[in-house]
Amino acid sequence: MQHYRMTLTLPVSKRGGLTLPPELRRKLGLDRVSSPLVIVEERDGGLFLQAAAAVPVRDIAPATLAQWIARDEAEMAAFNRTPKAKSKK
Repeated sequence: MQHYRMTLTLPVSKRGGLTLPPELRRKLGLDRVSSPLVIVEERDGGLFLQAAAAVPVRDIAPATLAQWIARDEAEMAAFNRTPKAKSKK
């Protein structure tokens, strides 16, 4: 995987919208699809954007779906085992 180093300052609209510059859209391949999507993850206090694709569930192999479900269930089980912070009243 190739990582690009680019630092940008972008305005955020009142509704939370961002406009990605053409160069960045090309690097992410967002200019090649009619309805581009991005995944936004919060990581270490920052945001990580990655190009995404919408794929109908019927086109995903059942084994892949089973792996995703098992992973999600394992992550939820680990989360539920995490001690909860006591709220201050």
